[in-house]
Amino acid sequence: MATTAVRQEQAASSTLVSSVIQGVTAALIGGSVFGVQMAVGGMLPMVAQLIGSQSPVIGFIVHLVISAIIGAVYGVIAPRLPAGWLVSMGAGMVNGVVWWVLGALVIMPLMLGMTEMVFQIGDAQWMSLVGHLIFGIVTAGFFTLIQRR
Repeated sequence: MATTAVRQEQAASSTLVSSVIQGVTAALIGGSVFGVQMAVGGMLPMVAQLIGSQSPVIGFIVHLVISAIIGAVYGVIAPRLPAGWLVSMGAGMVNGVVWWVLGALVIMPLMLGMTEMVFQIGDAQWMSLVGHLIFGIVTAGFFTLIQRR
């Protein structure tokens, strides 16, 4: 009886680790797509400023690290949602909007000392929303493709 409980716990742990890895993988793909948009828009030096740099390459790396963290969280949550592409795409869009609000509208301005920019929405923020939506959709799509249900 105890052996069965241990096996079930190990299987659940293995599944969680697998989902986190799949979430990170999918988010690195979504983050790369979003990163291209950020590069074209000249936003990567601002991301690099989060760690005291101005380099677009450093900005891209920082962006991918953030994407991986978000992907790990997504990998924990997404398997608990109903299966199906419609739910997956909806979850990706919600994920993108949540991280747009948290990241672009709150955390990034605060970390860069631009407190007056918290919750300020202009052209740059709308473009950021588009990028976050693309990130969310691409991440959810790839996660759905690689997730073993």
